[in-house]
Amino acid sequence: MPRRSTYNIDLNVKEGHDGHTTLLQCDTPIGYKSWLQHNSSQSASSAQRPTLSVAQQNALTAKRKSKAMAIAMKPGQQILMNAFMMYMSGSQLNIFSINICSSAIMSPLTNIFAINQHFNALQKVELTTAKMIFLALNLVWLGIGLYKMSTMRLLPTTSADFTYKISWKAMLETTSIPPDNLVVF
Repeated sequence: MPRRSTYNIDLNVKEGHDGHTTLLQCDTPIGYKSWLQHNSSQSASSAQRPTLSVAQQNALTAKRKSKAMAIAMKPGQQILMNAFMMYMSGSQLNIFSINICSSAIMSPLTNIFAINQHFNALQKVELTTAKMIFLALNLVWLGIGLYKMSTMRLLPTTSADFTYKISWKAMLETTSIPPDNLVVF
C-alpha cells in the first residue's frame, strides 16, 4: 500500500506569491478572451459572484500597503551594499571604481524615473507615503554616488575646473622713465 504524503500542496498561484506578478505580465493565450466572455455571460446569468466582507477587504488593503512599503524600502538595502562597495573600491581612478560609481548614479535615476512602474500593481491603495520614502531613499543613494565621484575628482567642484571661464585682463605696460626718442623743447 503506497504511503500518503502529509504535506498539502496548493498549485494555485494567489496574490502575494512569488510568481503572481509574473503571471499577470504574461500574454494571454489565443482564445482566452473569448472563453472568458463566454464563461462570464453564463456565470452572470446563473449566479452572482460573492462579494468580499469588510474584514477581508481591510486585510487585503493592509497586505497591499505592506507590499508597497516593502517595495519602498528596497533602495535602502541597496544603499548599504553600494556604499560598502564604493568604500572598498578606493579613491583611485580605475575601471572598477568608476563602474561602481556610475552604477550608484544611474540606478537611482532609473528608479526615480520608473517610480510608477514599481508601484503599478498596487494602484488600489494609497501610495503617497510609500512613493515618498522610495524617492527619498533613491535621492540618498544618488547623493552618496555623487559624493564618491566628487572625492575621486570626477565632478567639477573646484575653481580650477572652471579656468576656461576666467577672462584675463590685458596688461598695460607703464614706466616712469621717459623713452629715448622723446624730444623735449
